[in-house]
Amino acid sequence: MTEENQFMQEAELIEIVENQLEDGNPLKVKETLMRLMMTGTPREDAVAMMACAMSIEIFDVMKNGGEFDLKRYSEHLEQLPDLGFMEGE
Repeated sequence: MTEENQFMQEAELIEIVENQLEDGNPLKVKETLMRLMMTGTPREDAVAMMACAMSIEIFDVMKNGGEFDLKRYSEHLEQLPDLGFMEGE
């Protein structure tokens, strides 16, 4: 994957999260943003973390088929900022 493609995919994931925040759906997204910001995480970083949680679900749908798992997405949001694969960042 080229660096440009990776940047575009990251931007698309962030746009999805921003749309969820604007729509207030799922509510867990807004709750997660508020929780992360209250602990000192800058908004931009918090949204990027939530986009990482979103990417897990999108990857699973693409790899295994099936439907987006809102419950699992919410569980990943609850784990932020300690989502395991993010430790190296």
